[in-house]
Amino acid sequence: MARATSDLVQLYTDSDAMRLAELVRKRDVTPAELTEVAIGLIEALDPKLNAVVIRVFDEARKRTAAPAGDGPFAGVPFLLKDIGSTCAGMKLTAGLAYRKDVVSTSDSEMMRRIKAAGFNFLGRTNVPENGWCIATEPRAYGPTLNPWNPTVTPGGSSGGSAAAVAARMVPMAEGTDGGGSIRVPASCCGLVGLKPSRGRITYGPDDVDIWFGSVYFFALSRTVRDTAAFLDAVAGNMPGDPYTPPALGRPWLASLSERPRKLRIGYTLTTPWGPAFAPEVAKAVSDTAALLAQLGHEIALHPFTTDLETPWYAYNRVNAVQTVLDFEQLATVVGRPVQESDLVPFNWSLLERGRTLSATQHAASINVMRKANQQIQMELLPFDVFLTPTLTQLPRPVGYWDMNEPDVDRYNAKWTDAAFMFAFNISGLPAMSVPAAWTDQSVPLGVQLVGRYGDEATILRLAAQIEEARPWIGRRPAICGGTAKNH
Repeated sequence: MARATSDLVQLYTDSDAMRLAELVRKRDVTPAELTEVAIGLIEALDPKLNAVVIRVFDEARKRTAAPAGDGPFAGVPFLLKDIGSTCAGMKLTAGLAYRKDVVSTSDSEMMRRIKAAGFNFLGRTNVPENGWCIATEPRAYGPTLNPWNPTVTPGGSSGGSAAAVAARMVPMAEGTDGGGSIRVPASCCGLVGLKPSRGRITYGPDDVDIWFGSVYFFALSRTVRDTAAFLDAVAGNMPGDPYTPPALGRPWLASLSERPRKLRIGYTLTTPWGPAFAPEVAKAVSDTAALLAQLGHEIALHPFTTDLETPWYAYNRVNAVQTVLDFEQLATVVGRPVQESDLVPFNWSLLERGRTLSATQHAASINVMRKANQQIQMELLPFDVFLTPTLTQLPRPVGYWDMNEPDVDRYNAKWTDAAFMFAFNISGLPAMSVPAAWTDQSVPLGVQLVGRYGDEATILRLAAQIEEARPWIGRRPAICGGTAKNH
């Protein structure tokens, strides 16, 4: 239907992805209208944020000429991450000038499912160089800024996706997570960020396994229901996948209508290693625990005791070896080996470290990771859900996570902020960040809900309870499309 442009922009920015898809199905709006609004918002807001670094606007406009289809998100604008699903004919640079001419030749299964869901993808979002950072400041494209407060990081490595969703450029965007890269940006930008269970999303068909099941593909959204519906759309295995979590048996979206039973929820106010929680972070966790008690759940304070510092460094040694493999394979695509000048000092040092590690050392590091997985799951066994902060400290200023640091151990030692992130990458447990508080500087803080293996349904239902009790959808950052109606 025809409408004033300002009204359409307001409708678009007020709506989550499911509502936009419903409007398309009812023919209240067209995919072409939504696409033009999204493109207009990117062109207007991105010069302030630098979130969208690869754009395929012409192709997106052409796709709107075809029937929208019957996917659950038909006609809804979407952004892919620049470390994420391969899309035939589209660049995938991972924030590296070295990869500037790399174009994917096929779709990953995840990409096929995103297309089948009906999303119209408009480009790719900014990432730190090769991804191993919880900020988003690559040399190739420059830093992405946080729409809530541009002096602090939007998080990483899915920082471009998080900034774009928070600013209302798109209602959802792809994220990947190898050490908090969905959950950290969700926390920094006031979003919902689920890392599913190990094996819930296939790596296929080009990959079988990435970092021994510790890397996850998913998305960032503004509402729990969008996250549940997206999981319905993209979850599933391919023949030969090494990990197969238990199936729910019914749609995750439908399960949100069921009120959670009385849950036993553990929470912690102590960090596994490193500095104590920032006071604002401790308060956000305590306040969330108190809310969950008010909602009828059994709450228990539980200091987390599993040693995470030792497996953190083991995980980084595994990452170093995998980095060597990745760049050896990439050299055949680029046409030449990577050189020191192609990488920021940290990434070059990580690559060099990987080359020094023996097969025995690599196997020993994997064993440390797997033992930590066992210990984490045993420690959390008494709880249906475990509550932690997403980050133990406030989001850091832009420039804090400096990948010009050549000392790998010194760089990795700073990651105590994310002490509760990688633990659930290596354990395979589902974990999601939801908004919990805003600082006096209007910076969001998230808390993390960790579930049992294969039980995304419980943490999704619990997140929906929190969202209903303390809704966040109406809050808008300083840099944002549309007009705020409430805060």
